Amino acid sequence: MALPACAARALGPPLQPERGAPARTTCPRRHSRVEAELAASRPGSVAASVRAGPPRGVSRGFNSQPFLDEPLKASSSLAGAARTPLFALLPRGRRRRMHDLRRRWDLGSLCRALLTRGLAALGHSLKHVLGAIFSKIFGPLASVGNMDEKSNKLLLALVMLFLFAVIVLQYVCPGTECQLLRLQAFSSPMPDPYRSEDESSARFVPRYNFSRGDLLRKVDFDIKGDDLIVFLHIQKTGGTTFGRHLVRNIQLEQPCECRVGQKKCTCHRPGKRETWLFSRFSTGWSCGLHADWTELTSCVPAVVDGKRDARLRPSRGDQPPTPCLPPSALGGPQEIMPAGCSWETVKRNFHYITILRDPVSRYLSEWRHVQRGATWKASLHVCDGRPPTSEELPSCYTGDDWSGCPLKEFMDCPYNLANNRQVRMLSDLTLVGCYNLSVMPEKQRNKVLLESAKSNLKHMAFFGLTEFQRKTQYLFEKTFNMNFISPFTQYNTTRASSVEINEEIQKRIEGLNFLDMELYSYAKDLFLQRYQFMRQKEHQEARQKRQEQRKFLKGRFLQTHFQSQGQSQNPSQNPSQNLNLNANQNVTQNLIQNLTQNSSQKENRESRKQNPGQEQSDGSASNGTNDYIGSVEKWR
Repeated sequence: MALPACAARALGPPLQPERGAPARTTCPRRHSRVEAELAASRPGSVAASVRAGPPRGVSRGFNSQPFLDEPLKASSSLAGAARTPLFALLPRGRRRRMHDLRRRWDLGSLCRALLTRGLAALGHSLKHVLGAIFSKIFGPLASVGNMDEKSNKLLLALVMLFLFAVIVLQYVCPGTECQLLRLQAFSSPMPDPYRSEDESSARFVPRYNFSRGDLLRKVDFDIKGDDLIVFLHIQKTGGTTFGRHLVRNIQLEQPCECRVGQKKCTCHRPGKRETWLFSRFSTGWSCGLHADWTELTSCVPAVVDGKRDARLRPSRGDQPPTPCLPPSALGGPQEIMPAGCSWETVKRNFHYITILRDPVSRYLSEWRHVQRGATWKASLHVCDGRPPTSEELPSCYTGDDWSGCPLKEFMDCPYNLANNRQVRMLSDLTLVGCYNLSVMPEKQRNKVLLESAKSNLKHMAFFGLTEFQRKTQYLFEKTFNMNFISPFTQYNTTRASSVEINEEIQKRIEGLNFLDMELYSYAKDLFLQRYQFMRQKEHQEARQKRQEQRKFLKGRFLQTHFQSQGQSQNPSQNPSQNLNLNANQNVTQNLIQNLTQNSSQKENRESRKQNPGQEQSDGSASNGTNDYIGSVEKWR
């Protein structure tokens, strides 16, 4: 934008750069700065008032002394026009922008001043209020002259203590998972963590009759000895999550060593280089991918004993010509050792565990997994020492995988191993001729497989259900006497739950998995009965422990009572001891009275149970047990 003619004449000829200096291009904003400086250099001008506080964006170092001292070359005929303030000669838009800059500067200074004074006044008022409070509290202990100093020191100490507590709390309980930060613990009582997790009725009606031996599962697991936990991992039952809990979430004397980026962890016994866990995340797929009951029972002893043989084998120069393989690997009986071996077979206790899932949800989850390209081609399916032939176990697809298959095609394949997978993987396949379907009729084969799966499941050391994560954790901890660090999480939203199917498809899936449906009903009934049995047993043990504590307190009281009576019969005691003995005798009399009241109340309760029509005893009688314990605490 060009200046008006009068302004141009007042400014005179434009300034020429020095000789030898590089040419400089100017922008309209730089011109406005020059004009503002020229206007401020004239005495009595309006722009001179802005010199004390330049607007934001105007640099103070822009002015140079030679430039300001240079006289303006204006003609005498235009002296009146030159004395006119240059700020008034600027265009209207540029003058408005300069007014806005000056107004912003003034408002910013005013806001900062008001904020500073407000904070100072607030701090002063707070100091006086706290001083008055502390003077009321600590007035008798401190003088009025040094009260302000002491209150300031006490306030500083309280602030430092609060900051230290916050830092410690964040260090001990990071995040929002800390129980101390949950307001529900203060507003309402803690709910039962083992409530019905599948949103069904909390009342459970058993359908099967199990003995006490079937319900009581207490394994004396010796992690320092030769005991071994073998995890039978069935596809799409939540076994991956449970397997990670076993290696990363158990409180152990020597925890498993898990490295970043590696799936397998090293789970050694304390002081030994032997593993106590046989699973995917500890030993890998040593017996094949997702090995079933038939494969594990014949493979695990061979693998474990083979590793022990490799450690105990002598040096390479003294090695016998025939390798020391375990008897099961050579096909012989367990009692007979191969010739040339120098080590003795160690008898081990193998504790098998597994996880089951609702058959329909598991079937849909496996279908979605196959859609993404899963094949499980690495599964061996070894039975009777050999894998099945292609005629015994045909494939459902011709390509490399079955990715993208629709649900109808997945259900139509008669050789699909997803059908009744849980029964097949938990049963002993040698009883039905492995995968040879011509050994016995189909109806008889299904009956034998189901009964074998039920028997193996019932005699397992432990099994859990995907739909009951917290109960699964509870039963595992009670069975093996091993506690988890953090509780299990129940995920009700899965890939299978996102699949929408109608009632017809659901009935067809249940028909394809009719053996799994019956096995799951049996397993769920046994699982919930075990849970109720263990909870009742825990309550009974806690009640028995409380009774033993009361008996101990009662015996201790009677012993002290007799001792005090013997000392009261001795006349060689001083008056102070007599006073103490009299007080003890009064306490003992009250305790005996409470005990008699307690016994009488028990008899009254029993009589009321036998005779409901009898009148109740007086309501003013105190509870003998509470009075007894309170009297014992008071006497102690």
